[in-house]
Order: sequence, then structure tokens, then C-alpha cells
Amino acid sequence: MKKRVFSGIRPSGDLHIGNYLGAIKQWVGLQDDHEVVFGIMDLHAITTPHDPEKFRRNTLETAMVYLAAGLDPAKTTLMVQSRVPAHAELAWILGTMTPLGELERMTQFKEKSRELGTKGGIMAGLLNYPILMAADILLYQADAVPVGEDQAQHVELARSLAERFNNRYGKAFTLPQAMLQKDTARIMALDDPPKKMSKSDENARGYILLTDSPDAIREKIKAAVTDSEKKIAFAPEEKPAISNLLVIFSEFSGRPIPELERSYAGKGYAEFKADLAEAVIAGLAPLQERFRELETDTDSVFAVLRGGSERAAAVANKTLA
Repeated sequence: MKKRVFSGIRPSGDLHIGNYLGAIKQWVGLQDDHEVVFGIMDLHAITTPHDPEKFRRNTLETAMVYLAAGLDPAKTTLMVQSRVPAHAELAWILGTMTPLGELERMTQFKEKSRELGTKGGIMAGLLNYPILMAADILLYQADAVPVGEDQAQHVELARSLAERFNNRYGKAFTLPQAMLQKDTARIMALDDPPKKMSKSDENARGYILLTDSPDAIREKIKAAVTDSEKKIAFAPEEKPAISNLLVIFSEFSGRPIPELERSYAGKGYAEFKADLAEAVIAGLAPLQERFRELETDTDSVFAVLRGGSERAAAVANKTLA
């Protein structure tokens, strides 16, 4: 029996190579031998400030990226979170058995609180975010959840809530496991290697969008921060900047990192970056071509989302019942 996998991305901005390498590319590899449900998590996205018109556009474009990257609607359930009301209903139920202290200790809440505290205050939705994420996972009886290391804490909370519920009311939920992919779970910012690449970064040079032009990609990689020592070697602690670039190069070229280290031994950063840029451009070309095709056929994208959300609701409602 195939294991069921659930994951999703918030449509809170244009998607970048960190989203692709850390999540979507992994999802594409899972769809052949797993039962998969992947969501556009719009209820999560409204927990932080957003422009409504851009938000609607981002929701559609996130779906287009999913499809352009190779997610197949015949193998994958692609859904929009707000189209399945069971997510919000189960979140309320789980919230009644979640201590406030557990939510206040969540790493992401603490980080976002520091950031948003200077921008008009923190909303209750941000505090309750992990409960909604737990509902997302548990509704689909997910065996595994592909996440980065920064999200593993949320999967642990979902597992804890499932155990709590099962012990109190009888077995209702599958206990999920985090599915971590160590090397690509955290693609770091090009301008600040200790920080995860983020679409909310105010400096556009810190990330490469999946829809960036070849010239924009070359320029961003050329300007990427490097380490003081000129040696091209993978050492995340001592050389975080060049190690991050090596991971990106390996993922887009298909060449193992040790092979890249040997190829660029004794060579400078300029040559390495130029070749890296071309690898990224070539790697994104098929996705970008398919994305442009979908831009002219948005009706088919909406049809995929409607059908996927209906299939997702059938599973979610069964769990909720």
C-alpha cells in the first residue's frame, strides 16, 4: 500500500529556487510511488500582511509553478486550502487541546513575532498557525510530511496533537513523520548565507525567482556573497556562502558536490559563478517554458484546482466526520 504524503506552500510571494529545490522538486519525485496531496496554503498566507489583489494572483501562479515543475494532476491531488473548510474546523477542535505555552515556544512564531512586532503588531492567526498546519496534515491521514528542518517542529506538534486526540477519543489520526531532505531543505540567501532564502526578503538579490530572466539570474549569482578564502570547497560551518552555491550547482547540474569541488580546484569564484549561472538557467528553462504556456491557458489551471480541491475535501470530510 502506498504511503500518503501531504505538504504545501503559502502563496505569499513569487516562488524562488529555494522553494523549488527544497520542496517542489522533491514532490515531483514522490508522486510516482506515493499517494500525494499538495496544497496551496492560502489560509496560512493571510496570517501576515498582504495585498489582496497580489495575493489572488500569487495563488494562481503558485498552481502554475506546481504544474510547470512536473506535478501531474493524474497522479497528484492539488488543492487550495480555503476550498476545503474542514481545515479550519479541525483547527478549532485541535486548538481546544493545545496549551498556549506550546504555541509560544514555536521557533517560527518567535521569529515572525520579532519581525512583525515593529510593523503593526502580532495577530492571533500567527500564534495559531501551527494548529492549522497540524489540521492540514492530520485531515489527510498523512504518513509523511516533506519539510525543511525549520518546519520539523510543526510536524512534531501535529504528531503530539494526534496522540493526544487518539488517547482521549479513540484512534482517529495517523501519526505523521517528518520527511527531511538534508542537503536541499534549506537553500540560503545569496546575500546573507546564514539566513534561509525567502521570498519576503527586502533585497531582491538575495533570491532567484523561478521566473527570473537569464540576465537577472547571471547578475544575482555574480553579486552573490562569497567567503574570504578563495578555495571552492563544501564546508557549511567554515564556508557557508560557497557551500550554499555548491548545493545549488549540484541540484541544477546533477553533478555531485565532490565532483564539482574537483572540477573547480585551483579556479576562481568568477569562473565558478559564471558556470553556476548557466546551470541554473538551463535547469529552469523547461519549467519557465511550461509556465509561459499555462499563462495563456489559466482556465485549465482553475479546472485542476477545482477538481483537486473536491477530491481533497472528500478525504478531509471523511476524517472530520
